[in-house]
Amino acid sequence: MTEIDYYEILEVSRNCSSSELKKSYRKLAMKYHPDRNPNDKEAEEKFKLIGEAYEVLKDDQKRAIYDQYGKAGLEGHGMGGGFSGAQNMDDIMDMFNSMFGGAFGGGRGQRRQPNQKYNLDFEIELPLKFNEAVFGCEKKIDIRYKVPCDECNGTGAENGKLEICDYCNGQGQVVMKQGFMSFAQTCPKCHGEGQKVSTKCSACSGRGYHEEPDTITINIPAGVDTGNRLRAQGYGNQAKNGQRGDLYLTFNVAEDEHFIRDGSNIYIEVPVFFTQAVLGETITIPSLDGELELELKRGTKDKEQFVFRGEGIEDVHGGGRGKLIAQVKIIYPKHLNDEQKGLLRKLQESFGVESKPHTSKFENVFEKVKEWFKK
Repeated sequence: MTEIDYYEILEVSRNCSSSELKKSYRKLAMKYHPDRNPNDKEAEEKFKLIGEAYEVLKDDQKRAIYDQYGKAGLEGHGMGGGFSGAQNMDDIMDMFNSMFGGAFGGGRGQRRQPNQKYNLDFEIELPLKFNEAVFGCEKKIDIRYKVPCDECNGTGAENGKLEICDYCNGQGQVVMKQGFMSFAQTCPKCHGEGQKVSTKCSACSGRGYHEEPDTITINIPAGVDTGNRLRAQGYGNQAKNGQRGDLYLTFNVAEDEHFIRDGSNIYIEVPVFFTQAVLGETITIPSLDGELELELKRGTKDKEQFVFRGEGIEDVHGGGRGKLIAQVKIIYPKHLNDEQKGLLRKLQESFGVESKPHTSKFENVFEKVKEWFKK
């Protein structure tokens, strides 16, 4: 009988480093985990072999024995065999955190009742127009929520008949050991139920549920932004007892052509002709609520900002309205006719020395450069 090579199982070379070994183990363990491959015997066996191989190769002493004598040389050296052996606690937790987001059934969107094949809470992304997010709105949303299959009573098994889970022997838990320490974890294959599906329900194809369409009306508060979440209580998936979980809406707000948002503040770029900036002038600019009067100072600079407090967006958490910041963009003429050129030259000459600031600024520089080339 040909012995399976641990290095081949973990898809690494015989001189791989410990970090390479751990990286490959985590990737393969996640790939073949029973929770990701329900009712797949081949994946389950592969998962056990991966755990067995890693238990040996991560230990320098066991790895040296294995390299010299093979699997037979490890008898009597603490080989536990399989995933339930003495795997490193950090490795186990790293893998589960990667798969389940760091919380075993905790947090929003993860509620699951006993013997329930799906979470009662679920989440969808809701696109909003810029003005819908700024002012709030009422939205009608088409959703699909899960309802337990009547034919199998939500079990996913034909006629609702389940068998004892062979991964945890019906206990609903698996025990992991590290030295003298041990801890129990919900069985990843049966999710703590202690039972498994032998024959899939034909009505729901073994899923244990079907989906129902629904149209709901949601009131969106003013001031929501991309990434904000809103809980719609009682619009989630349905449990066997008829109770429904919650729907979580994550907003994705479209950008506006003119207004730029930064939290509760709003920015708008205001094009100003260069003569308006020089002379100073009162101009009308758009705001979220209509119009505002912007008084330009004489000599207004490019990118100068004018702040209007209380003209921004309502803080969705109740912090009041933010600011509207109008930023000036100086516009210069792109084309001049002969008359305009003549007028501008006369205007420049009328300022005298003041119209040539570079002359006084660079006077000393010119003299310095001349000195560099004197011999």
